Amino acid sequence: MKPVPLPTALFTLNRERLIPLLLPRSVAVLNANDIMPTNADGTMGHIQNADLYYLTGIHQEETMLLLAPAAFDPNHREILFLRQPNEQLAIWEGHKLTKAQAAKISGIKNVKWLSEFPPLFRQLVCESEIIYLNTNEHQRAGIEVETRDARFVRECRRTFPLHRYERLARLMHGLRVVKSEYEVAAIRAACDLTGKGFQRVGRFVKPGVNEAEVEAEFAHEFIRHQGQFAYPPIIAGGANNNILHYTQNDQPCRKGDLLLLDVAAGRSNYMSDLTRTIPVSGRFTRRQKQVYNAVLRMFRQMVQAMVPGKTTKDLRMECEALTAKECVDLGLLKPAQLRKATPDHPAVSPFFMHGVAHPIGLDVHDVTYNHLKIAPGWVLTCEPAIYIKEEGFGVRLENTILVTETGQCDLMADIPIEAAAIEDLMNRC
Repeated sequence: MKPVPLPTALFTLNRERLIPLLLPRSVAVLNANDIMPTNADGTMGHIQNADLYYLTGIHQEETMLLLAPAAFDPNHREILFLRQPNEQLAIWEGHKLTKAQAAKISGIKNVKWLSEFPPLFRQLVCESEIIYLNTNEHQRAGIEVETRDARFVRECRRTFPLHRYERLARLMHGLRVVKSEYEVAAIRAACDLTGKGFQRVGRFVKPGVNEAEVEAEFAHEFIRHQGQFAYPPIIAGGANNNILHYTQNDQPCRKGDLLLLDVAAGRSNYMSDLTRTIPVSGRFTRRQKQVYNAVLRMFRQMVQAMVPGKTTKDLRMECEALTAKECVDLGLLKPAQLRKATPDHPAVSPFFMHGVAHPIGLDVHDVTYNHLKIAPGWVLTCEPAIYIKEEGFGVRLENTILVTETGQCDLMADIPIEAAAIEDLMNRC
């Protein structure tokens, strides 16, 4: 992710929201993500720990944040620790943040080098009764590689076995799911960039181009505006429409097929999410348009259904009911099949088998817990679909939606979604 600056006020506000949630006489620690290896002496690009970035705005590796709201010395209540620059690092890796630069980005006045962490941490732990430690508690995470946070948890519990430990992730999930005005602005910028990419691709796609070429058109638009793919792009033509996480992206786009584009931009560490299903030939067939308009009706209704007080499970159940009606009208299901269905085995499962909404922010599948209820400030995807394997195509539509006190704000409302608008874009000279 290219470091496009965000306002320092965002990170100061985020810390101000967290501090009152910490128990008295506590200390909290967050670590940067590791730089992961590839093969031989290769490494992947650094992806910052989203919780650390949320509280500091710092992209740099080996960074640590220490919060001790009740510290005896007021200067110790917020401390940012950095990797110390040196001549060799400058030659091989380039610029590393100075203390003054990190303070300006984060709003944290007390910035120290990482070598100073152990004695200060020990002092503050001995003043405290409770230690908050951070881990990845995303409910769908498959964690196979030990993280920097995990190593710190193990070492901390070994060194200070008699302290009380608390989960910082539980607090961070509740904070991060409600977006501030600064975060909404960053997500909106990512949505706008996604729209630029889609406009470019809509004019580019025609029979004979390869899915890889379509991916390259998105990449060109995103990267030249200092963005990147928010997630591995899904560019699926023909029967591959029905593969939910198809990322092969190497097949020719064929006349008469639909091309499913689940592609969106990330910018300033904030993500967007978009899906469009477009006709390779520039015009939908009669059957394709029938299914497309059915999904579009579901999309419109599900956006309106995104109101405070519901859970994402509630939304899925509502979407399944809408899908069932549309599937009957399309001749895919019979009313008798609906009557035999159960909540655990819905009749629509062959045609719609995933959720219809997830929070989005610093992560595409942003942190939350299933029991949390939608509130103003949530930013969610809306992604209904109908997949018809027997007919060799599927349709999915998706936008990024902000929930407000007064209704829903579609952050991608300017990106064509009506069938006629898609056809107009693709046939524009």
